[in-house]
Amino acid sequence: MSLFSYHIVRLSFTEALRVMIFPINSKKIKGLIHAETMSAMILGSPLFSISRIYSREIVVFAQWKNEEFLNDFLKSNTIGKLISKGWHIRLEYLRQWGNISGFQIPNLNVEFENQKPVVAVTIARMKYSQIPRFLRWGRPVEKQVRDNDATTLSLASIRYPNTISTFSIWKTQREMTDMVHGHSKMPQPKRHSNAMKERDRKDFHFEFTTLRFKPLMEFGEWNNNHSYIPNKPDAQ
Repeated sequence: MSLFSYHIVRLSFTEALRVMIFPINSKKIKGLIHAETMSAMILGSPLFSISRIYSREIVVFAQWKNEEFLNDFLKSNTIGKLISKGWHIRLEYLRQWGNISGFQIPNLNVEFENQKPVVAVTIARMKYSQIPRFLRWGRPVEKQVRDNDATTLSLASIRYPNTISTFSIWKTQREMTDMVHGHSKMPQPKRHSNAMKERDRKDFHFEFTTLRFKPLMEFGEWNNNHSYIPNKPDAQ
């Protein structure tokens, strides 16, 4: 089975700009199935904040044929060497809702223990006319995930003109699904479920997927922390 990886790194202004203008191209990298190169945002940040416009913090979400190709990319590719200076996590696919182009998502759903940690990644290709409406409904959900004590790391990312993504590591699958279905103990627990009802009423996107993963290993450091996987003593 293929391997997924999620990377975040803080680069210089010129390095970050170059990576965004010339993003990772799967056709030029051996063993890379697909990658999304994005600019990081703080979940729930104001609509007109700098982080929603441009950030030196670069996010890459990628799918690889196997781990050897990822290792080679980080050691020998120009962009790979840059992002290897940050933090990344390696992921095993569990299940998908929705659909997204580019990636080769397995046609299966894997059962997983509710008390084990999970990683959630969403990717949306927005309808231009629906972006204001999406932000109005989406920002409360961003804050709900950001402020949840059940997450160890959560962030959003964007690639103009219309790709938006979120990433979160959850201490347990149960705590994540409680949030999704409005059963968490946080204030206004139904923010996520209400936004999903609004999406069902009138879709924000022309492509959207939620992916769930088992976290495998993490490497490097982000914000002075090198251990985001819960109960994972062998983090690198």
